[in-house]
Amino acid sequence: MTAAGTDAKVALVTGATSGIGKAIADRLIREGFRVVLNGRSFAGQSGSPMIAESPTILGPSIVLNSADLLDERTPQALLDSAVESFGRLDYVFVNAGTIESASIETIDIEKMCTMLRLKVESSFRLIYTVLKHMKKQGYGHVFITSSVLGTKTRENSGAYAAGNHALEALAESLRMELSDTDIQITCIEPGLVSTNLHRDWPVHPKELLNIGSALTPEDIADAVWDVMLKKDYIRIPRLMILPRGHRV
Repeated sequence: MTAAGTDAKVALVTGATSGIGKAIADRLIREGFRVVLNGRSFAGQSGSPMIAESPTILGPSIVLNSADLLDERTPQALLDSAVESFGRLDYVFVNAGTIESASIETIDIEKMCTMLRLKVESSFRLIYTVLKHMKKQGYGHVFITSSVLGTKTRENSGAYAAGNHALEALAESLRMELSDTDIQITCIEPGLVSTNLHRDWPVHPKELLNIGSALTPEDIADAVWDVMLKKDYIRIPRLMILPRGHRV
């Protein structure tokens, strides 16, 4: 498969400028996919901030878009960008998110609410928008990055866990609704991953959880790629990936 070929698959990746989203995007590009990549850090790559209607095209196989996912127009704009650029949309990777975990006394409520809007509202808007398109075209696969804390919770992480629980509930409902179609839903449930989301924490979660080695974003991308290689009739609705020593 080559990106220039007519059979090259098309993927949309949000949160594609760092962490898991970037690792997935990098893997897809190496495998010959044509991609639409969304992330705020792309804003400077065209010399000025972009809006939903102004993607930057990098050659025949990569489109960058820095549209704000909190803008209700963005999901349709991202879908349109993929279809207008490449004619279809095979895969969607819903990765954008932040982490706000703190005690009742110290949590920043505004940042917490922004996290939930990005994790829940914007993800729901994007997922339903692309699924409407996938139902018309008759196929597709949506990967939703949740967390191991989408399956349980822990002290000081209630809001973050709640957002991921919402994604898990949506994914399971959609899986059932789409079970007799060629559209798949997979929820990715990583344990501790070494990304910049923890850069401002006074104590890194690796120390708090006594984990010797956190996962890397590339570990997650490799596991996702393994799922993508499965035969079409195989469904993998949940993919939990933990580092050694991660007791949950």
